[in-house]
Amino acid sequence: MSDDAVPEAPSPRTTVRRKRDRADYDPTTVEAILDEGLVCHLGVVVDGAPVVIPTLHARSGRTLYLHGASGNAALRTAATDGAQVCATVTLIDGLVLARSAFHHSANYRSAVVFGAARKVEDSEEKEAALAALVEHIVPGRDEGTRAPSAEELRSTLVIALPIEEASAKVRTGPPIDEPEDHDLGHWAGVLPLTVVPGEPQPDPLLPEGTAVPDHVRSWRPRR
Repeated sequence: MSDDAVPEAPSPRTTVRRKRDRADYDPTTVEAILDEGLVCHLGVVVDGAPVVIPTLHARSGRTLYLHGASGNAALRTAATDGAQVCATVTLIDGLVLARSAFHHSANYRSAVVFGAARKVEDSEEKEAALAALVEHIVPGRDEGTRAPSAEELRSTLVIALPIEEASAKVRTGPPIDEPEDHDLGHWAGVLPLTVVPGEPQPDPLLPEGTAVPDHVRSWRPRR
């Protein structure tokens, strides 16, 4: 994409109105945030009241898959024909510490997807979506696990949300203080935050001597 071919907001509700300079409507930016994030928040109206639930997700092409128990009220509502939902993923890259309390902030990357989700009924698509969810969390893990049983598939609800109406918002850089505050004696700057895996903790029921697989040992954030 050329520098002058800047993507526009795909819809009025995806248009960033506050801090517009932080908006990014490039699909590749949205997809990268969705791919790196480990938790997705799904917003939907259930019985006339807003509900937001954290859930795991995975992207496959231009589709976002989310899953949960088949009895989950929010997911069941989201799977209803015509129901509008909102899915968000946020990554915190640092705490921005300013000289003034007012200008404290965070360096972040966030993606918002709006649209009508559908219930995944096709068995092959459902199994592929669940495999993608496992792979999203730990690449290589799908081959190191048992596939879901027929009963487990029946008890799991998977919804698909097209990534067509989406936008991203990104903040980077140091604090933005008022010029008259620059000479104050308060420290200012950025405290970077990263996700760092700890030492794998084996299940006590594992047979003695079971090695930690490479896909677990080598896990790192997807950035």
